[in-house]
Amino acid sequence: MRQLTFIKPGTFEWWDVPVPVISSPGDALVRPVAVARCDLDLYIANGRAPFPGPFAMGHEMVGVVVETGDHVARFRPGDQVVVPFQISCGECDNCRRGWTNACTAVPNRACFGMKPLSGVEFGGAISELLRVPFADHMLVQKPDGVSAEALASAPDNIPDGWRAVAPHLAAYPGAAVLVIGGAAQSVGLYAAMAAVSLGASRVVYADTDPQRLRLAKDVGAEVIELTLAPDMPALGSFPITVDASGEAEALRLAIRSTAPCGVCTSVAIYYEDKVVLPFLRMYGAGITFHTGRVHARREMPDVIGHIHCGHMHPERITSLIVPFSDAADAMADPAPKIVFRNDWT
Repeated sequence: MRQLTFIKPGTFEWWDVPVPVISSPGDALVRPVAVARCDLDLYIANGRAPFPGPFAMGHEMVGVVVETGDHVARFRPGDQVVVPFQISCGECDNCRRGWTNACTAVPNRACFGMKPLSGVEFGGAISELLRVPFADHMLVQKPDGVSAEALASAPDNIPDGWRAVAPHLAAYPGAAVLVIGGAAQSVGLYAAMAAVSLGASRVVYADTDPQRLRLAKDVGAEVIELTLAPDMPALGSFPITVDASGEAEALRLAIRSTAPCGVCTSVAIYYEDKVVLPFLRMYGAGITFHTGRVHARREMPDVIGHIHCGHMHPERITSLIVPFSDAADAMADPAPKIVFRNDWT
């Protein structure tokens, strides 16, 4: 079968690889229908993220169940499903705690489309077929009335933005939210969209990029065009702040703009060995700082339900819809969000 394979920055190839098969009674085989390009995929493609190839590409996926193992009870062939990018069993102690990014039944950081993280190739979503283990736990039914393209990023980037604001707005309803956008392009936009839909009294989105600023405004956020400089003054005093910038100075700006006893969540990835944070101010103001990978499977039901009810419209963030056959050429396009549509069947 065909599989989009990352070779090195700027180079992708279509490989003919063996068709996956049911290897455990809990497996399902899923045919991808719509696959979103994760923000990280762009930086793998252009070399900013130091991932060595070759490996199968793509991990944000909506698809159709083709075959199930004998122990799969909740799904059958023909079901339309959303597939979380991280692999988790649902039964280990970590999964039962909701720590689905740290399942102990699989190698650490196991996921689709990013073999270097775990050292094990689980396949990629831009292919003809994908084997999904622990199918009864992993798969989430796609609701009727929502397109596969709208839900394509629900396996990763939408929950990543959601978790940065939803629990804090639940604890402090109506709190004001600041999102500083940047390298985590769609994640920051999804965070702003989620904050608006969850009833934040004010949502401010700050960024250096005009296209992302326009998209943020389209989903209901106030926007501030930034010119990053050292020791910028705070943009206000926000109980909830989100850093999606990937820039150390912007991260420090987010922290400076966090209100006393507020919470700042960084959804960006920093590849530098050292990033200086203003710990004295954070200590004095009692700021809580979060960073780390999303527990995607844990967040997906709330996210998908919110989208199904019409409270969020992630399709407004999608910049391009591209056929699978053009995916190799489009992977390095700088657009904030790309969805690849299966044109092979």
